[in-house]
Amino acid sequence: MRNGIENIKSVYFVGAGGIGMSALVRYFLSKGIFVAGYDRTPSELTECLISEGAQIHYEENVDLIPEVCKEKDSTLVVLTPAVPQEHAELVYFRNNGFEIQKRAQVLGTITHSSKGLCVAGTHGKTTTSTMAAHLLHQSHIGCTAFLGGISKNYGTNLLLSQTSPYTVIEADEFDRSFHWLSPYMSVITATDPDHLDIYGTAEAYLKSFEHYTTLIQPGGVLIIRKGISLQPQVQPGVKVYTYSRDEGDFHAENIRIGNGEIYIDFVGPEVCIKDIQLGVPVSINIENGVAAMALAYLNGVTEEEIRQGMASFRGVDRRFDFKIKNDRIVFLSDYAHHPSEIKQSVMSMRELYRDKKITAIFQPHLYTRTRDFYKDFADSLSLLDEVILVDIYPAREQPIPGVTSRLIYDNLRPGIEKSMCKKEEILDVLKTKDIEVLITLGAGDIENYVPAIAKELNTKD
Repeated sequence: MRNGIENIKSVYFVGAGGIGMSALVRYFLSKGIFVAGYDRTPSELTECLISEGAQIHYEENVDLIPEVCKEKDSTLVVLTPAVPQEHAELVYFRNNGFEIQKRAQVLGTITHSSKGLCVAGTHGKTTTSTMAAHLLHQSHIGCTAFLGGISKNYGTNLLLSQTSPYTVIEADEFDRSFHWLSPYMSVITATDPDHLDIYGTAEAYLKSFEHYTTLIQPGGVLIIRKGISLQPQVQPGVKVYTYSRDEGDFHAENIRIGNGEIYIDFVGPEVCIKDIQLGVPVSINIENGVAAMALAYLNGVTEEEIRQGMASFRGVDRRFDFKIKNDRIVFLSDYAHHPSEIKQSVMSMRELYRDKKITAIFQPHLYTRTRDFYKDFADSLSLLDEVILVDIYPAREQPIPGVTSRLIYDNLRPGIEKSMCKKEEILDVLKTKDIEVLITLGAGDIENYVPAIAKELNTKD
């Protein structure tokens, strides 16, 4: 940064309420720095940030920027790529010569002097990084962590340590953000193409991950999921390990799934930890857990600390987030918004609830993603018994002619129970359904309907 973080008196966030941005808001508040910002809509997260000391408003209006944040030489402006370039407040800062940085740039600077333990990948990175952070935090090693979800163990997406040299970071490939990082160790969970509105082609997306592997520091480690289509280009002196559920340098053995519980043995080079219980017993967490345990083990977390940490892990908001779980009905919300994430989510549910009817409400996220992957979405959703589709959540995008949820609807397998509705009609639709297992899927505002859905399901006979 132009003047270094130590010379900053105020930080202004354009898009303060995003999950990644809010961790930085909390970080600067913890340093006693004045923090303010804009977000488009109020949310539970922005209200939490305000109660923690941030000044946040919801109107795009330069006059609402606090005076202290208009002092160019002592203010850092942080923006999220989700905010349009013509945003009035952003234009003001740009025209007046303020230091403006992307979230990932700031994260790169903050973590440059620590040992960055980074988790990258199309999917699985939030759970894996949060799991790794929990394993380290509850051990004698400790860590600071910038997470891409709210940890249910800690009720926050930021963990702070004054003594640990390690920082756990969710490394986001959107807008090539992870190229600002310089990891000491990294996990790469998956490289299924995504964000083609940014990258253009699957090849360019893969190249971006290749470049990311060159950033791992000599003496460090890459832990890569076995079988993904990525040829790492690591520097000399970087060790490469593979992992997966069943094979690789790190893997699980003696997997026991039953009665709503999962136990595994964790196996790696020169290590075998028996009878590890998964605190969140869904089968995808076997693989996520192997990666997180490998990262923790390689950085000195003891075998007993790993066993305790995995059992006490409570998960992440909106990642296999059980809202109702009894003999009569199961309801959970999941952030899955990519076809391969949805496939993993549904397959995990099938393993847990073999004899039950599984219904999903899916809100597609982004017009471009729907355009690029509607057949893949249909294939993944076709693993369900019933699909209820709502309209596309646009986020940062304008509509694309001909791109609607019907593209997915029309490609679902013959014979599947299917329907379409507006999100405002979800509760009325559910009144007519006999639900056994229900899952809401998507990264948009479908989450806002979850409490009301849970209430409706609880009132059913």
